[in-house]
Amino acid sequence: MYSVMFVVGMIFKKDKSRFLIGNNCFSGPSLMIEADIVMRGRDPKEPIMAHPPDTDSDITLREWLEGVKEYGKGIKLDFKSMEAVSTSLVLLQEVLTEPYRPVWINADIFSGPGGQIVPLEHHTFLSVVTHLPSHTVLSLGWTTGWTAGTDNPGYSWDMVHMMEKICRDLKHPVTFPVRAALLAKSFSQLTWLLKQSDR
Repeated sequence: MYSVMFVVGMIFKKDKSRFLIGNNCFSGPSLMIEADIVMRGRDPKEPIMAHPPDTDSDITLREWLEGVKEYGKGIKLDFKSMEAVSTSLVLLQEVLTEPYRPVWINADIFSGPGGQIVPLEHHTFLSVVTHLPSHTVLSLGWTTGWTAGTDNPGYSWDMVHMMEKICRDLKHPVTFPVRAALLAKSFSQLTWLLKQSDR
């Protein structure tokens, strides 16, 4: 049974450009640094720091990981395409070898409330990441959307039941990134999901 992490007061800093790294983005109060990762849309094909719809960047994942090495901060790799996952995890193991560094692996693996973006295929994603060291945190979420001025739906029972089923036999710690604006409408469902862990 998966263990659920409660994240309180965690400070994340997100960056995806050489400019930010050159301006000391790794210093300061942030405990974790998050990277959005896609596969470059042209040759040379390699994982880069970018958020869809962007398919190019001025910094590769390898360069970013090399920059992270000098600091004691944890990292969160947020995968936006399945194509980038395997290659990125090989780079991670090559560049960051310290067993003590916090590493979170994030992906939206199910469609959630108002989600229009196609999620990563959950079985394929988990088959790759479950080989990571047992201290690696899996951050598994839903694609979501939000429309101002309308009655946006929350996370349904079907959504949390599917997530619980896929997480049931995981050995890694798990956290569920959710859209804060939908918490009030989904309190019962998300509380139930958290209570399914026996750790």
